Amino acid sequence: MEQVVKRIDAGFSVAGQLEPGDLPQVRAQGFASVICNRPDQEGGAEQPDHLAMERAAVASGLEFHYLPVASSGATEAQGQALKALLERLPKPLLAYCRTGNRSARLYELATKGSPETRQYEVVIMGGGSAGIAAAASLLKRDASLRVAIVEPASEHYYQPAWTLVGGGAYNIDDTLRPMASVIPQGAHWIKASVSAFAPGRQLVLLSDGTELGYQQLIVCPGLQLAWEKIEGLEDTLGKHGVTSNYRHDLAPYTWALVRALRSGNVLFSQPAMPIKCAGAPQKAMYLSCDHWRKEGVLKSISVEFNLAGPALFGVATFVAPLMKYVEAYGAALAFQSNLVKVDGPGKTAWFDVTDAHGNVTRVQKRFDVLHVVPPQQAPDVIRRSELADKAGWFEVDPATLQHPRYPEIFAAGDVCGTSNAKTAAAARKQVVVVAENLMALRKGLEPPRRYDGYGSCPLTVEKGKVILAEFGYGGKLLPTFPMDPTIPRRSAWFLKARLLPWFYWNGMLKGREWFTDCASK
Repeated sequence: MEQVVKRIDAGFSVAGQLEPGDLPQVRAQGFASVICNRPDQEGGAEQPDHLAMERAAVASGLEFHYLPVASSGATEAQGQALKALLERLPKPLLAYCRTGNRSARLYELATKGSPETRQYEVVIMGGGSAGIAAAASLLKRDASLRVAIVEPASEHYYQPAWTLVGGGAYNIDDTLRPMASVIPQGAHWIKASVSAFAPGRQLVLLSDGTELGYQQLIVCPGLQLAWEKIEGLEDTLGKHGVTSNYRHDLAPYTWALVRALRSGNVLFSQPAMPIKCAGAPQKAMYLSCDHWRKEGVLKSISVEFNLAGPALFGVATFVAPLMKYVEAYGAALAFQSNLVKVDGPGKTAWFDVTDAHGNVTRVQKRFDVLHVVPPQQAPDVIRRSELADKAGWFEVDPATLQHPRYPEIFAAGDVCGTSNAKTAAAARKQVVVVAENLMALRKGLEPPRRYDGYGSCPLTVEKGKVILAEFGYGGKLLPTFPMDPTIPRRSAWFLKARLLPWFYWNGMLKGREWFTDCASK
């Protein structure tokens, strides 16, 4: 039995999802009864239904009862139902759900009654770029608002600089600050994570069992890096020449590998879209090649960029200027080539390559250095909620950033199921739209602001030069400055490496809405 059993008291324990084959071992551990709290079909076909579990339980000499509890949380009636079962079922009992959290919460409800719900006017899920900026923008508009930020992390990162760290152009220590230092004055930080939504009751349920009530909710937890979807990757990250600028602790390792390499094969990967900062995978390649060129070793290094998609960049305007750098560095492009497996000690990577007819072939490639960008998805708590769209991202109106069925719920940042680029620059404009529209909603007014899909991708094509790509929905160019955006510029490098980090910490996270068409003093 793989699931860890957590003892609540002498007569009651909880566990995550069990399988029929686990039940003989459950009986062997001394349990007399099993309660299933996970609704059938919640996890899809791979989840055994309660009837199959009941047959296996009876065959193992266990009492079995089905008391399903939705992910939105237990009700008073379900708490009373468990209380009745506790009185009649033989002990000790083992209750299970997907993770065990619902079962534990239900037991608390059955034995202690319902805890007091903590009420806020606005609850913000997530303390990343979008969450902190949204809180700051709201409190700039109304300092009396009762705002709670739900965020489990103790540290806050400026992630756009990790590519620069991997290219030897930025100090990793400057990308990190304590979370407490960026929480806006007047906001209440709740150091926990959201485990479920109950939008019908205007509640979020936290990982510690607490319920938070809200008048408005802003959902901005970012996205989830799915390292585990690439076989063997997690076991070799940070060693054997396998690295990624998508992790704070690995970006310095990227630079160490780049500096040390004098010859060999280097592979860069890019998974299927959407991902955060879609230009970052190739920016890692450009900065590495620029260093090797300046060191005079580029001709001794074979560079290949493997993209799961069919194009170098999603906005056609920027493909030609980027191709000039690809050709200048002598890099090979492998389109429709998706990284699926890594053997770090064996210095081998496998890619699923799709041809023009849709046929997939697995191709093995050797490497000395492998820069990996993992597949990315919305967090589990979003994907399994009723607030998600069909692709699992948070469903919003692409203009107002409101949920179509729950207008009191907004979203910002990478979790949004919108077609814009997932960048900090996009979040910077989104939070202003959310703040303005949320405040209008509180006054009974129509949402006055519309998001145009703005995103920015400063493409570091060499150390000291950047192509500043700014665009919105449909690939429409939205340049901030009246200059040709396809030309690499030193001024854009200065913007990327110096001004934007300063503005992030001292402007965006402080509610200063410069260059958003809605600047506040």
